[in-house]
Amino acid sequence: MTKLGYQIPNFTYPDVPADELFPTITRQAVEAENSGFDTVLVMDHFYQLPMLGSPDQEMLECYTLLTALAQHTSRVRLSSLVTGNTYRHPTLLAKTVTALDVVSGGRAQLGIGAGWFELEHDSLGYEFGTFTDRFEKLEESLQIVLGMLRGERPSLDGKWYQVRDAINSPAPLSRIPVLIGGGGEKKTLRLVAQYADESNLICAVEDIGRKLEALAGHCERLGRDRSEITVSLQTSACVAPTREEAEREFDAYLERTPEAGVRRGTAIVGAPAEVAEAYASLLATGVDGVTVNLPANGHIEGRVQLLGEALAPLIK
Repeated sequence: MTKLGYQIPNFTYPDVPADELFPTITRQAVEAENSGFDTVLVMDHFYQLPMLGSPDQEMLECYTLLTALAQHTSRVRLSSLVTGNTYRHPTLLAKTVTALDVVSGGRAQLGIGAGWFELEHDSLGYEFGTFTDRFEKLEESLQIVLGMLRGERPSLDGKWYQVRDAINSPAPLSRIPVLIGGGGEKKTLRLVAQYADESNLICAVEDIGRKLEALAGHCERLGRDRSEITVSLQTSACVAPTREEAEREFDAYLERTPEAGVRRGTAIVGAPAEVAEAYASLLATGVDGVTVNLPANGHIEGRVQLLGEALAPLIK
């Protein structure tokens, strides 16, 4: 499971033309693998998110991209962070993740969530529905997808999905771990306790303890061993050989992406030792690991490598 994950959240890089886009992404994945990251993750979106840029910025379909990255890596797990359940029928999702596992030699991971980006749904014709609708769909989907990934032939006559003896052949090469993203204490963490191997929290540091208590409470009620679940925390950083370089690169990102919601206070910015110290404090809160993105400078050669070398020693 994810103890140190590198997420690639954006594909709009200064002075990188379209024909160099995939090589730039590939280099990040290779640097991540070589520097100690255990998982490489990409977003499952079709428009860039408002906290990172504008809707018309570059966004690649995640499973096509992950399958291509599988051919350039050999050890890291490959995952979305996270799949929007509303974008694919669960049987298609099960087949897609299985295909990723087969072509990667058993390195697929299923990250999944209920979906939330309303503009994307409305613009591209995906049904958005209510908050309750999306969580009902997610739970039905998990029952179908997990059955198919675990070698069963699930049937479900649900409110949202109807399948009968759904076959998944070939089977995955490995037991594909399931990560559920988000920090909702009533719904999301209950689904984690019931169905998942990992919780990827998106929350303020001061809220981590409460989230962990909520997850433990759900596990107790459901008879699940809490120690079976890995908890990671989603974060953003900007690292460079010196603090001055890191600040310049982060400021340049904010200047070229004025609509981005990422600001200095929400990202860890500094030289490797400073960044490592900040992440050591995060890991002391009780989470098992972190996922990290570098929206400001991950495209710069060597930055992902620098980050991995700084953080890998912190992970037991």
